[in-house]
Parts: sequence; structure tokens; C-alpha cells
Amino acid sequence: MMRALVLLHRWLGIAFCLLFALWFGSGLVMHFVPYPAPVEAERLAGLAPIDFSRVRRGPADAVAASAIGHADRVRLIERADGPVYLISNEARVVALHAADLSGAALGAPALALAVAADVARRRGFDAAAARLESLSRADQWTLADGFDRHRPLYRIALNDRAGTELYVSSATGEVVLATARRQRAWNYVGSVAHWIYPTALREHPAAWSALLYWLSLAALIAAVAGAIVGVLRIGAEGGRLVSPYRGVAAWHHILGLACMLFVLSFIFSGFLSMDDGRLFSSGKPAAADAAALAGSPQWQAAPPLNRVGAATIEVEWFGFGGQTFRRERGGAGERLLFAESGEGGEPTAARSFLRPDQIDAAGRALARPCKPAFAVEPSDDYAIAPIDPGAPVFRLVCGDDWFDIDGENGAVLDRLDSSARAYRWLYRGLHTLDFPALTARPALRTALIVGLCGAGLIFSLTGIVVAWRRVLAIFGATPRLPDVML
Repeated sequence: MMRALVLLHRWLGIAFCLLFALWFGSGLVMHFVPYPAPVEAERLAGLAPIDFSRVRRGPADAVAASAIGHADRVRLIERADGPVYLISNEARVVALHAADLSGAALGAPALALAVAADVARRRGFDAAAARLESLSRADQWTLADGFDRHRPLYRIALNDRAGTELYVSSATGEVVLATARRQRAWNYVGSVAHWIYPTALREHPAAWSALLYWLSLAALIAAVAGAIVGVLRIGAEGGRLVSPYRGVAAWHHILGLACMLFVLSFIFSGFLSMDDGRLFSSGKPAAADAAALAGSPQWQAAPPLNRVGAATIEVEWFGFGGQTFRRERGGAGERLLFAESGEGGEPTAARSFLRPDQIDAAGRALARPCKPAFAVEPSDDYAIAPIDPGAPVFRLVCGDDWFDIDGENGAVLDRLDSSARAYRWLYRGLHTLDFPALTARPALRTALIVGLCGAGLIFSLTGIVVAWRRVLAIFGATPRLPDVML
């Protein structure tokens, strides 16, 4: 058995030693420079006040004209070419001009450039040298499925000192992502390396997922075999524990024992990151549950826009709990939420967010009993960030299912059953040290991540040296190593 474990660890170690070093090193970078993603505050900062004098049709007309079946949200924003309705459901989004409900998808590169330049100036970028770089379905930074409704995307280079690039949706005319040169460069040695994320591979998600799943499983087997061999090979001499190896191999053995628990938990949780519903539930709400919580929006209850503030930068209508709500956003961060009454009547008094009793009312549409909703504290073991920081997240506990609902727009952020709750600890907890005691102390958490990943990297580098010497010995370039060597 020992011989089989040694051979298993040896050959898997030769195959995966570079990958181990890559994962630890790139994990360090990822902690400080995350992968580019849309940021709600940046999106809002780029919006202009809506010119309501040019809004001649109401949201109900826009929904009817969009021909989207079961539209669940309508937004009104100002674009460089005037106010635009964005009507959406889970699968697609349609843009219509608010003046005449004509199609407002971006088909002209010049308009995409104008939209990007206008947003850039509002966000404080220098857009004097902005230039259209490409129109494509995806590149390295827009591979995520969250961009699917917006493809193809216009990539606009601002040619400013920071090397900023903006991505404009051809479907809606919104700037959906911004990246900077430094961010892109660090991500090539961070997230792209860590997730083996080159565009050519990631464009084939099934192949990429299968590759990462089996690579991480094989790496886990290598780590487990190495841990067993490392423990069994500890010797005793003069009342102290010693390694039978010499030189770099001894360092690899000693560091492996010292880092064993961290290395095993890091590789195991990394393997779980590719689970994708194989062993644990995904945490995504079922479409039927999300639809039940939202109800059927009564778009005819959304009256014409004759009572909206002049400084409003976005109006959104959405259904929740069988009611239709209107949310207004102001340029200085103001939030106003109304429940539309329909039939030309007055909406309810303005609030900033949904109320717990409105969450409870929506929960009654689910086919299971639910406890009263409550606001989730940031320190909660299963806390999730709202779409817009500062908004509350409400939790609706219905038997084994926990639904986390954004208090600003009624979006169901996740569904946690016992499987998803276990996954939260086994993946996020172990892989990123996302434990409440540490997230409350970010400096300590950062120090632990740097120290542990640094130790894992050094351990992996010793493995590379041992593996290289083994390969040279196999091909006769160096004297053959004794069997006691890893």
C-alpha cells in the first residue's frame, strides 16, 4: 500500500506541481485584485437626469410594445440619444425609445461611442480620445453569462492615463463593465491564471467546467496521497521527529507537514468551487419560486410619469407580492419606493425600501409555510450583499429553504437549503477564510491569507524542484534517486 501511495503522489506531483504553485500564487493576487465585474455605484454614477419632457409613452405601453412575454421589470434611463425604456425578464431585455416606443438597440458604432463618452465624463474619466476598439460577443473580461443578454458588446477605449475601457451593451446602450489597464494586467496573473480562464477555453463553458473539475479532483488525490505518505514517513531520532529525506526533499516534507491542513482544505474547497450542483445544491432560486414571490406585475397599474422628481436618474417598475412598485433613484443617492395603486389613483407614501410585512405577503404565495421575514445583519453567518450597498436584505425562512430578498427591488438573491448552507462553509469558508470572526477583522484575515498562501507557494516550489530532479533522473540526466525520495 505504501509503495502505491508513493508512486501515486510522485507521478501526480510531477504532473501537478506547477499547477499547485500557480494556484497559491494567483490566489494571493486575487485577494487584492478581484476579477472585473459590474459595480452598481459606478453604473449609477454614469446616469444622467431623465428628460421627462421627451417621455411621451408610459411603462404599460412600453411593456405591450416590447412583445416580451412575462416581463418582470421595466426601467427608464436617460441615454445620449434621449430617454429609453428597458423591458426585461430572466431571458432577455428590449430597449425602446420613451418618446415613440421605437426600437432603441444600438446598431450604430457612432452612437455607442457617444454613449460611452457621455457616461465616461459623468464618472470623471477623460474621454477626449475615446475610440471604438471592437464589437464582439465576448473577450477575456466579458465571458460571464451575466452579459449574455447584452451581446454583442462594443468595447470603447478611452485612451486615458489609466487605460480605461468601457463595454457598451448593443441591446440596451448601457455601459455594463469598465476595466483599467492595471486591473487587467494583474488579473492575467490572478484570476485568469487561477481559474485557467483563457478566452479560447472559457468560450466553451462545458469543456472548461469539465477540465477544471477533473484537474482539481486529481490535484486533491495527489494532495491526500502526499499527506498520508508525509505522515507515515516521519521518523524518530533522539526523542525528536525527523525526516528521512535530505536537501530540498526534506524541506518539501517538513513544509508539507506544516502546511498539510491548509493545503488539503485549499485544494478540497477549490475542487468544490467547480461543483456546479453535482454534490451540493447551487443556491439559485427555482424559477417557480421567484415567479411566485414576484407575482404577476399589473403593468396597467403603472400610471403615466406625471409625479416623478425632476432630478431622477432612473425609474424602475417591478412586481413583488402581487403588487406593482415604482422605484426612483436620484443623482445624490436618493431612493424613493412607491406601491402603484393604478386607475390613476395616488401611489402609496414614499419609502426607501420594501417592508418586512411586504416580504411576508409575497411569501404567502409559496407552497409552504414561512416564518416572519427579518433583516439579515452584515455579521450573519450566511449574509449576502445586496445589489446596491446600503439596501437591506430580508430573509424569508420557509422550512428548509431560506430566501434572501433584496429590500430595494424585490430580487431573490439566493435560496439556501441545508445543502447550500453546508457548501457555504466548505467552499467560501475554507477557500477564502470567509468566517465571520475573520471578515470582522479584515487586517487579520488578509495577514492569514498572505501567510498561508505564501507558505503554500514556497511548499509548491520545493515540489517543483523535487519533481524536476525526478524527471532528470528518469531520463538519465542525473544519477537515479533512491526510492526513499518523493
